[in-house]
Amino acid sequence: MALNARLDHRNPLVFDTHELGRRPGALQRLNRTIDAPRDLGVAGVIGVPEGSPLELELRLESVMEGVLVTGTARAKAEGECVRCLEPLEQQLEADLQEMFSYPDADDRGRVKAEPADDAEEDEDRLFVEDGLIDLEPVLRDAVVLALPMQPVCQEDCQGLCSECGVRLSDDPDHHHDAVDIRWAALQGLAGSLEDGEKDEMSGAEPGVDEKQEK
Repeated sequence: MALNARLDHRNPLVFDTHELGRRPGALQRLNRTIDAPRDLGVAGVIGVPEGSPLELELRLESVMEGVLVTGTARAKAEGECVRCLEPLEQQLEADLQEMFSYPDADDRGRVKAEPADDAEEDEDRLFVEDGLIDLEPVLRDAVVLALPMQPVCQEDCQGLCSECGVRLSDDPDHHHDAVDIRWAALQGLAGSLEDGEKDEMSGAEPGVDEKQEK
Protein backbone atom coordinates (compact mmCIF):
# COMPACT_ATOMS: atom_id res chain seq x y z
CA MET A 1 0.00 0.00 0.00
CA ALA A 2 1.13 3.58 -0.54
CA LEU A 3 2.66 5.47 2.34
CA ASN A 4 0.36 7.82 4.24
CA ALA A 5 1.23 11.51 4.30
CA ARG A 6 1.92 11.27 8.02
CA LEU A 7 0.71 9.04 10.83
CA ASP A 8 -0.74 10.64 13.94
CA HIS A 9 1.13 9.40 17.02
CA ARG A 10 -1.93 10.34 19.14
CA ASN A 11 -3.98 7.62 17.43
CA PRO A 12 -4.15 4.70 19.93
CA LEU A 13 -3.59 2.23 17.08
CA VAL A 14 -0.37 3.94 15.95
CA PHE A 15 2.75 2.56 17.64
CA ASP A 16 6.23 4.04 17.95
CA THR A 17 9.07 1.67 17.03
CA HIS A 18 11.98 4.04 17.64
CA GLU A 19 12.87 2.15 20.82
CA LEU A 20 13.48 -0.99 18.76
CA GLY A 21 15.81 0.74 16.35
CA ARG A 22 17.06 -1.38 13.47
CA ARG A 23 18.74 -4.00 15.58
CA PRO A 24 17.52 -7.40 14.32
CA GLY A 25 16.28 -9.43 17.26
CA ALA A 26 15.28 -6.42 19.37
CA LEU A 27 11.94 -7.12 21.03
CA GLN A 28 9.22 -5.03 22.64
CA ARG A 29 6.08 -6.31 24.38
CA LEU A 30 3.07 -4.04 24.75
CA ASN A 31 -0.28 -4.32 26.51
CA ARG A 32 -2.81 -1.64 25.78
CA THR A 33 -6.56 -1.18 26.29
CA ILE A 34 -8.16 1.29 23.91
CA ASP A 35 -11.62 2.39 22.77
CA ALA A 36 -12.71 0.34 19.77
CA PRO A 37 -12.83 2.33 16.51
CA ARG A 38 -16.05 2.62 14.56
CA ASP A 39 -17.22 -0.04 12.06
CA LEU A 40 -15.05 -2.77 13.55
CA GLY A 41 -16.62 -6.00 12.31
CA VAL A 42 -19.08 -7.19 9.67
CA ALA A 43 -21.56 -4.42 8.86
CA GLY A 44 -25.15 -5.32 9.67
CA VAL A 45 -24.19 -8.73 11.09
CA ILE A 46 -21.87 -8.57 14.11
CA GLY A 47 -19.09 -6.32 15.36
CA VAL A 48 -17.37 -4.60 18.26
CA PRO A 49 -19.37 -1.52 19.37
CA GLU A 50 -17.58 1.76 18.87
CA GLY A 51 -15.96 2.98 22.09
CA SER A 52 -16.12 -0.37 23.90
CA PRO A 53 -12.92 -1.70 25.57
CA LEU A 54 -10.48 -3.39 23.20
CA GLU A 55 -7.52 -5.18 24.77
CA LEU A 56 -4.31 -5.51 22.75
CA GLU A 57 -1.46 -7.82 23.66
CA LEU A 58 1.38 -7.21 21.19
CA ARG A 59 4.89 -8.32 20.40
CA LEU A 60 7.02 -6.03 18.20
CA GLU A 61 10.20 -7.58 16.84
CA SER A 62 12.86 -5.90 14.74
CA VAL A 63 13.99 -7.95 11.74
CA MET A 64 16.20 -7.18 8.75
CA GLU A 65 13.43 -5.93 6.47
CA GLY A 66 11.23 -4.18 9.04
CA VAL A 67 9.13 -4.75 12.16
CA LEU A 68 7.19 -7.97 12.68
CA VAL A 69 4.04 -7.51 14.79
CA THR A 70 2.24 -10.45 16.39
CA GLY A 71 -0.35 -10.50 19.12
CA THR A 72 -3.97 -10.84 20.15
CA ALA A 73 -6.96 -8.51 20.30
CA ARG A 74 -9.82 -9.20 22.74
CA ALA A 75 -13.22 -7.51 22.96
CA LYS A 76 -16.95 -8.16 23.26
CA ALA A 77 -18.83 -8.37 19.98
CA GLU A 78 -22.55 -7.71 19.56
CA GLY A 79 -24.91 -8.78 16.81
CA GLU A 80 -28.14 -10.55 15.95
CA CYS A 81 -28.87 -14.27 15.75
CA VAL A 82 -29.50 -15.22 12.12
CA ARG A 83 -32.03 -17.88 13.19
CA CYS A 84 -34.25 -16.22 15.80
CA LEU A 85 -33.21 -12.56 15.30
CA GLU A 86 -32.52 -12.08 19.03
CA PRO A 87 -29.61 -9.83 20.13
CA LEU A 88 -26.45 -11.71 21.07
CA GLU A 89 -23.03 -11.08 22.60
CA GLN A 90 -19.87 -13.10 22.30
CA GLN A 91 -16.27 -12.78 23.37
CA LEU A 92 -13.93 -12.03 20.48
CA GLU A 93 -10.30 -13.11 20.32
CA ALA A 94 -8.46 -12.26 17.11
CA ASP A 95 -4.85 -13.18 16.33
CA LEU A 96 -2.67 -10.56 14.64
CA GLN A 97 0.43 -11.03 12.53
CA GLU A 98 1.88 -8.55 10.05
CA MET A 99 5.21 -7.40 8.67
CA PHE A 100 5.77 -3.65 8.44
CA SER A 101 8.57 -3.05 5.96
CA TYR A 102 11.18 -0.31 5.97
CA PRO A 103 10.50 1.85 2.88
CA ASP A 104 14.18 1.95 1.97
CA ALA A 105 14.87 -1.80 2.30
CA ASP A 106 14.43 -4.52 -0.32
CA ASP A 107 12.95 -7.97 0.34
CA ARG A 108 16.25 -9.21 1.78
CA GLY A 109 16.52 -6.32 4.22
CA ARG A 110 19.25 -4.49 2.33
CA VAL A 111 19.05 -0.73 1.95
CA LYS A 112 18.06 0.22 -1.59
CA ALA A 113 20.37 2.52 -3.48
CA GLU A 114 17.35 4.36 -4.89
CA PRO A 115 13.81 3.75 -3.56
CA ALA A 116 11.79 2.10 -6.30
CA ASP A 117 8.46 3.51 -7.39
CA ASP A 118 6.62 0.25 -7.99
CA ALA A 119 2.95 0.67 -7.06
CA GLU A 120 2.02 -2.93 -7.84
CA GLU A 121 4.80 -4.34 -5.65
CA ASP A 122 3.89 -2.13 -2.68
CA GLU A 123 0.09 -2.43 -3.02
CA ASP A 124 -0.37 -5.10 -0.35
CA ARG A 125 2.53 -4.10 1.89
CA LEU A 126 2.47 -2.07 5.09
CA PHE A 127 5.35 0.20 5.99
CA VAL A 128 7.13 1.75 8.93
CA GLU A 129 6.64 5.50 8.49
CA ASP A 130 9.01 7.79 10.36
CA GLY A 131 9.37 5.08 13.00
CA LEU A 132 5.59 4.67 13.36
CA ILE A 133 3.27 1.79 12.39
CA ASP A 134 -0.51 1.89 12.00
CA LEU A 135 -2.14 -1.27 13.30
CA GLU A 136 -5.74 -0.36 12.39
CA PRO A 137 -5.92 -2.08 8.95
CA VAL A 138 -4.34 -5.22 10.42
CA LEU A 139 -6.79 -5.18 13.32
CA ARG A 140 -9.81 -4.79 11.03
CA ASP A 141 -8.77 -7.73 8.84
CA ALA A 142 -8.12 -9.94 11.88
CA VAL A 143 -11.45 -9.11 13.52
CA VAL A 144 -13.44 -9.85 10.36
CA LEU A 145 -11.72 -13.23 10.03
CA ALA A 146 -12.37 -14.07 13.69
CA LEU A 147 -16.09 -13.20 13.66
CA PRO A 148 -18.77 -15.66 12.46
CA MET A 149 -20.52 -14.80 9.20
CA GLN A 150 -23.67 -16.55 10.49
CA PRO A 151 -23.82 -15.73 14.23
CA VAL A 152 -26.25 -17.70 16.40
CA CYS A 153 -27.35 -17.11 20.00
CA GLN A 154 -26.73 -20.81 20.75
CA GLU A 155 -25.68 -23.74 18.63
CA ASP A 156 -29.03 -25.53 18.98
CA CYS A 157 -31.17 -22.45 18.31
CA GLN A 158 -34.25 -23.65 16.41
CA GLY A 159 -35.12 -20.27 14.94
CA LEU A 160 -38.65 -18.97 14.41
CA CYS A 161 -41.89 -20.70 13.42
CA SER A 162 -42.40 -20.08 9.72
CA GLU A 163 -46.16 -19.71 10.20
CA CYS A 164 -46.55 -17.49 13.27
CA GLY A 165 -43.02 -16.28 14.12
CA VAL A 166 -42.83 -17.81 17.63
CA ARG A 167 -39.28 -18.46 18.88
CA LEU A 168 -39.17 -22.25 18.89
CA SER A 169 -36.49 -22.54 21.59
CA ASP A 170 -38.93 -20.90 24.03
CA ASP A 171 -41.73 -23.32 23.13
CA PRO A 172 -40.30 -26.75 22.19
CA ASP A 173 -43.79 -28.30 21.81
CA HIS A 174 -45.02 -25.57 19.48
CA HIS A 175 -46.65 -26.89 16.30
CA HIS A 176 -49.45 -26.32 13.85
CA ASP A 177 -51.81 -29.03 12.55
CA ALA A 178 -50.76 -29.71 9.00
CA VAL A 179 -53.56 -29.79 6.43
CA ASP A 180 -53.00 -31.46 3.07
CA ILE A 181 -54.22 -28.94 0.49
CA ARG A 182 -55.54 -31.79 -1.68
CA TRP A 183 -57.85 -33.03 1.08
CA ALA A 184 -58.82 -29.45 1.87
CA ALA A 185 -60.02 -29.03 -1.73
CA LEU A 186 -62.07 -32.25 -1.55
CA GLN A 187 -63.59 -31.19 1.75
CA GLY A 188 -64.62 -27.93 0.17
CA LEU A 189 -66.22 -29.76 -2.75
CA ALA A 190 -68.08 -32.09 -0.41
CA GLY A 191 -69.38 -29.12 1.53
CA SER A 192 -70.65 -27.52 -1.66
CA LEU A 193 -72.51 -30.72 -2.66
CA GLU A 194 -74.15 -30.97 0.76
CA ASP A 195 -75.28 -27.37 0.57
CA GLY A 196 -76.75 -28.03 -2.89
CA GLU A 197 -78.71 -31.06 -1.70
CA LYS A 198 -80.14 -29.07 1.19
CA ASP A 199 -81.25 -26.35 -1.22
CA GLU A 200 -83.01 -28.92 -3.44
CA MET A 201 -84.79 -30.47 -0.48
CA SER A 202 -85.97 -27.11 0.76
CA GLY A 203 -87.39 -26.30 -2.71
CA ALA A 204 -89.46 -29.53 -3.19
CA GLU A 205 -93.25 -29.17 -3.75
CA PRO A 206 -95.51 -29.99 -0.76
CA GLY A 207 -97.10 -33.43 -0.86
CA VAL A 208 -94.55 -34.94 -3.27
CA ASP A 209 -93.09 -37.24 -0.67
CA GLU A 210 -96.60 -38.29 0.48
CA LYS A 211 -97.59 -39.25 -3.11
CA GLN A 212 -94.41 -41.31 -3.50
CA GLU A 213 -95.16 -43.20 -0.26
CA LYS A 214 -98.68 -44.04 -1.51
